[in-house]
Amino acid sequence: MVFPRPRRVAHAHCDLMCGVYDPAQARIEAESVKAIAQKYQDSTDEVFRQRCVIIKEQRAEMVKHHLWVLWTDYFKPPHVEKFPQLHDLFWRAAKKAGDAKKSMDPAVGDELLALIAEITEIFQATKS
Repeated sequence: MVFPRPRRVAHAHCDLMCGVYDPAQARIEAESVKAIAQKYQDSTDEVFRQRCVIIKEQRAEMVKHHLWVLWTDYFKPPHVEKFPQLHDLFWRAAKKAGDAKKSMDPAVGDELLALIAEITEIFQATKS
């Protein structure tokens, strides 16, 4: 069987054409993590607080998911060459998202948001 050759070869630095990846997804979930932790701290209702824990853990897991997709599908070796801190930055952000799953301290959410802001800055630099 003979397979036809493509007339044109397309190249993209990510799995899909640009415009589908954005660290904003991780940031939105991290903002939820922080807000839920604050609501937990502000409440004395034990049922509400239990719900906060469950939902916050789900949102923190979504942060990890969005970071993982961005790291594995968007960023490529040329990005790491230009921004050698990327690997460590993603590792720390994913670990901080894991910390956020275990903590009800809004400050952990702030730390996570700061790491995502660093990732966003690099992401924006790769878009230009």
